[in-house]
Amino acid sequence: MQKLSDKSSVRWGVMVIVSFTMMCGYILTDIMAPLKEVLENELSWSSTDYGIFSGAYGYLNVFLLMIIFGGLILDKLGIRFTGLTSALLMIIGATIKYFAIDALPSDNEILGINSQVLMASLGFAIFGVGCEIMNITVTKIIVKWFKGKEIALALGLQVAIARIGTIVALMFAMPIAEYFGVMQDGKLVDYNQAMPILMCLLFLCIGFVGFIGYTFFDKQLDKQTNGELNAESDEEKFKLSDVKNVITNRGFWLIAIICVFFYSAVFPFLKYASDLMIHKYDVEPSLAGIIPSVLPFGTMVLTPLFGMMYDRKGYGASIMIFGSLLLVAVHLLFAMPIFNNWVFALILMFVLGAAFSLVPSAMWPSVPKIINEKELGTAYSLIFWVQNWGLMGFPLLIGWILEKYCIVSSVTDDKIKYDYTLPMIIFASLGVIAMLFAIWLKREDKSKSYGLEEPNIKD
Repeated sequence: MQKLSDKSSVRWGVMVIVSFTMMCGYILTDIMAPLKEVLENELSWSSTDYGIFSGAYGYLNVFLLMIIFGGLILDKLGIRFTGLTSALLMIIGATIKYFAIDALPSDNEILGINSQVLMASLGFAIFGVGCEIMNITVTKIIVKWFKGKEIALALGLQVAIARIGTIVALMFAMPIAEYFGVMQDGKLVDYNQAMPILMCLLFLCIGFVGFIGYTFFDKQLDKQTNGELNAESDEEKFKLSDVKNVITNRGFWLIAIICVFFYSAVFPFLKYASDLMIHKYDVEPSLAGIIPSVLPFGTMVLTPLFGMMYDRKGYGASIMIFGSLLLVAVHLLFAMPIFNNWVFALILMFVLGAAFSLVPSAMWPSVPKIINEKELGTAYSLIFWVQNWGLMGFPLLIGWILEKYCIVSSVTDDKIKYDYTLPMIIFASLGVIAMLFAIWLKREDKSKSYGLEEPNIKD
């Protein structure tokens, strides 16, 4: 009997549905990045406040180990329960975040922190739990429907569709805040910084409805397969010994450290990239998010190409070294007081997009060469957990540094002017650390014969 997953139109339709739900999560993740200056001018947030808020995505994931437990919940309770629960968590978190920005006053404090910032951070943290678990769930859905078929292409397209969300957030957050703002005598006098979040909330609700629709297909497929795709042998299920085997593997730690420092030089940078365009390159706030949006757009195209190169030619560790080197070069050029023109910034974003395509395209496929197959789920969960320490901590660090050391004396129209030289040097330093560990990984590969420099596809 032909199964639903054997029908091309159905499985690709499933991929689009769940990828759209994931895309909606990516939109909310980055929707406030272009609005940093608005939050400071309209709501009296400081750069430290913005850093606390931006890093909140990882608070519960890190301290409550939700990324690790998310995989366990998925394995124990199934795709439908986990997916719907994580989608609801995203909606709940987004609702709290919207309420905080739209309704709470910005002049009260709790524990020395702006109460509006604290509530918005709580919402973002809850959303972050849902988004990370949904990410794991969507990956398992793709594997379930495409196993033995076009699984690599499907996973690549899922990531590409999800990254459209980042592009949408960076490009349209400021225009939406302006369009729904207060006009007086034909001039904008007040932004509506909560409206972009409300738009995201609407998209999340649509994504939730779409996932409900998916559950009917999932249930029907389970009936056809008698749950065989979800069944796991005892030795495939989570064991504490898996954790021990993973964390005692030096190659795992080298990959995890490369991951946390490399991604910390990219994602936290995107939180501040629009503000960098405003303060260094004098780009209009309404257009500042367009230049950083080049980065995720480039990765949509380049990551599959570099992945194919690794599959056919190899050089995995070398690709990670070169990608990290490119990242260092871009951040150092952003730090230098030269070519302060938006065209130069646009070119640097293209190059950074190439760097961001190189390292992940080699890093993630290298993990199965280092870790046993039955321990891969544990390894990926632990890598994501380590990564979230950086995604949580560095936005906070950069916000604090901007406020403490980077405010310049030239202040116009009661607006603060920032010098981004020091933050960019910090981001470049993270790239240097990632590059050094990639070099170490290449040496480790020679001694342990992981095969990182060999092609994935054998003739």
